[in-house]
Formats: sequence, C-alpha cells, structure tokens
Amino acid sequence: MKKILVRAGMSPLDTFSADEMIKRNSIGNNVGNLMYAYSVFRNLTTENVELTADYYRADPADADMINETYDSYVIPLANAIRPSFIPTLKRYTALIEKLKIPVFVVGMGMAFPYEPNVKQERPFDNDVKHFVSAVLEKSNILGLRGQITSDYLSYLGFKEGRDHMVIGCPSMYTFGDNIKIRDTELNNNSAISINMTPTADQKVLKFLNDLSGQYKNLEFTPQDLDEMILTYSGTPSLGAAINSKVSNYPNSLNSAVYKNNQVKFFLSAPSWIDHMGTIDLSIGTRLHGNVAPILAGTPSIAIPIDARMRELTEYHNFPRVPVNEIREDMKLEELLGKVDVHSVEKNQKRNYDNFINFLDKNGIENVYHYNSKGLKTPFDGKLEQVNLKEPLIPITSCDAEEMTERLQKNFDIIVTKQEKEKNNNGKKLKVKTKAVSKLKNDLNEKSKELNEKNEAASKLKNDLEKKTEELNEKNRQNEELTLKVQTMENSKSWKLTKPLRNFGQK
Repeated sequence: MKKILVRAGMSPLDTFSADEMIKRNSIGNNVGNLMYAYSVFRNLTTENVELTADYYRADPADADMINETYDSYVIPLANAIRPSFIPTLKRYTALIEKLKIPVFVVGMGMAFPYEPNVKQERPFDNDVKHFVSAVLEKSNILGLRGQITSDYLSYLGFKEGRDHMVIGCPSMYTFGDNIKIRDTELNNNSAISINMTPTADQKVLKFLNDLSGQYKNLEFTPQDLDEMILTYSGTPSLGAAINSKVSNYPNSLNSAVYKNNQVKFFLSAPSWIDHMGTIDLSIGTRLHGNVAPILAGTPSIAIPIDARMRELTEYHNFPRVPVNEIREDMKLEELLGKVDVHSVEKNQKRNYDNFINFLDKNGIENVYHYNSKGLKTPFDGKLEQVNLKEPLIPITSCDAEEMTERLQKNFDIIVTKQEKEKNNNGKKLKVKTKAVSKLKNDLNEKSKELNEKNEAASKLKNDLEKKTEELNEKNRQNEELTLKVQTMENSKSWKLTKPLRNFGQK
C-alpha cells in the first residue's frame, strides 16, 4: 500500500468538533480549503493508495520521518503567492529540499489585484523562485490555478508547458467531469445562498446584503475563521476581526442574517455540497462559495473581485458578472438574466482531462476511470462510514444547554490562546531583551573605540600643530637667510671679489 502525505488542515474523513477545528485552525483561516482536500483525497485514493493529512505542519525537522513513512507528498496550494504566506512558503522550501520522495504542487495561485502587472518586481520574487525550483527537483511539472499565475512564473524564468501548466482549481474536479447544472426560476420563496468577501466593493456588498430583506428563504454562508468563531460563540474573533468594521457585511449577531438564523457555517466539504443541492441559486464573491453549488448542480453567479477570482472564473467559465455591472438597486432576476448558468459545463470535460494529464505527467495514480464511468470511488466507500458534522448555526439560535456549552468551550479556547500568546510574548521579550543587551554592548564597544580614535585624533592634531609651528619657524629662518644672501650678493664687496672667486673655482 502506497502512502501519500497531503497538505491539508484535516482529512475529509476527520470529524472534529467545531471548537476543536477552531483551536487547531483546521480550515486554514478559510473553510474553502476543505474543498481542496476533498477533491485530492477523492481523486487520488485508490485500492493501492492511502492518503494522510499533514495538518498544515511544515517543519524541515520532519524530513527524515516523511522520507521513511510516505511515498510522495502532494501539496495543494491556493493563493500561496502573497506576502502573508511567504514565511510558510519558505518553510516548505526548506522541507522539500530535504525530502527524497516526489513532491507535487497542485493548484498553486497568487493574490494580485484584478488587473495585475505580472512583470512588476516584488519583494518575494526570489522566495517564489526558490520554492518552485525545489519542487521541480522532486517532480516534473507544477499545476497552477490560472493563466495570470502562469504568466508570473514565466516572468520569473520558468517555462510554461515544461515547468508549469494551468490546471484550474482542483476542487472543481471533485466528481470528475460530472457537472450538470439545473435550470432555475426565481420567486419570493426561492432558496438563495449568498457568500461575501469583506474586501469587496461596497456597492457589491450592499447589493448582496440587501437580498436578505427580499428573500425569506435566504442563507448566508460565511467562510473565514473569525466568522466561524462569531457563529459558534457570538464573539467576532479571538482578536480583531478583519470584517468587524465593514459596512453592509454580516459581522455581528445584530446583523439580520444572524438574528433570523439564516447563517450556516459548514464543517465539511461533502455536507456543504449536499446542502447546496437544496438551494435554487447561489451568488457571491467567494470562489468556493460558488464551487460548492456548482458541484451540487445548483445555478450560481460569481462576482470576481481580484485576479485570484478572475483567473479561476475565466478558466472554468463560471457564470459571472463584473463588479462594474452591479448596481445597488438592481434585482437578482436582472442579474440572473445576464449569465448562462450552464456555461461552466462547457469547459469541464476539457479541463478535467487536462487535470488528469497533469497527474499523468507526474506519474500520480488516480481514479479517472471511476469518474468517467460514474462509479463509486474507493474514497466514497470510506466516506460512507463517517458521520459528518452538521453545519454550525448562530449561537443565538441554539437551546440554552448548547449555548452554555459553546460559551464554556469558547472561554477555554480564549484562555488557552492567551496563555500561548503570553508564552510566545515572553519568548519574544527574552529574544528582544537579549538583542537589546547585545546592541548596548556593541554600542559600548563602539563608543570605546570611538573615544580611543578621538584621543588618537586629538594627539595627531596636537602633533600636527607642533610640526606646523616648526615648519613655519623653519620657513621664517629660511626667508631670513635668503634675504641675507640676496643682500650680500648685491653688495659692492661681493661684486668686486667675483673675479677672485671665479679664479679660485678654475
């Protein structure tokens, strides 16, 4: 039995409780990451292959253990090319350089503005180059999310088609090429799912937020960790929530969707997809907020807000509407009329075959023949044995017993986090104190050296002044002698005795 290590915060077969997921940050700050894992586990688990999550541990010290235990390492990466992820990318680079097994990168992307200049020099360019080079030492080709990322790596010196290829988002291949979107007609009773990003344009947020007052069967599907904590315990975050001050965004229990129990935070990809099968239309600015309904066959509308969303929605041909076509007062039916909800079906078979081609180029065993025939995969059988967790609903919609339990567990999480931060701060303080002490010692040494140099300079200055005085005195004496000589040479006696001097010289 071959064993593959997979970069994932949790396996789709794990059934962690919500509080455990918060403590471990099993979603990697965004529950959309669970979609990645589900696709990779389902597509690469065969009768001869077993997959294990690494739980986001990237430690170069684990290299020997990984070499001894696993046959390969699959690293799905979302928008990994961004400043905040570079420290993690560097740790993976250090780890990969120590590995002796194949390493495969699946779905790497970037977080750039909507219209990026890929040839713009960035402070992390060399870090990305080192990572890509390390991976290419362990595999044949990298799989990228979209063309913008591909153009960026080409700018860094890597060749498209040889070093990297566009494969889109692996989550879109969870069920192979089996995507069939059903038709929909909207009315006041339609089940609507919205997803939102705090960084989206205000007119987009207002349009989406206002839908909650127009459709009684509307649901909001948050994705970020701080939103998970808000839903679970009523507090926006263990620290400052990224969306706590954003207007037209459901960022507190006072928001309409929280008050009306219209929020669902999913704890697994399969349950998320299954639920989306009951929805009439999904719309929003999140990638995986639209992937889940697509995989369920539900019509969706994506609103790309950055290059990350843009390259993926273009590659997979999502039904989509640009931000500049959104008006705050427009009706959802009008927006639905602007798209072809079936457009995503048109590229799916070609894209899936391209994904399988990428796996084949790297010699990665997969279940293509299962998906092409619609058969149950080996992973499906394992998943059937698992009781998946129900999605989280807001704490204000729970009974008193569950509310008390959540508050107590959240308190324990906060205490643990504070203790951890206190320890980390203590360690950081020691390091800084040591650094300050070293700087003081260095300063004292430099001051001592400077004083010695100043003393030497002062002595040199005094010596120079003395030498100058001596030189001036010599010059004065020389001038006096010169004057005497000139006076003597001009005298009558000197001139009268000149013949005698000349005679004596002969």
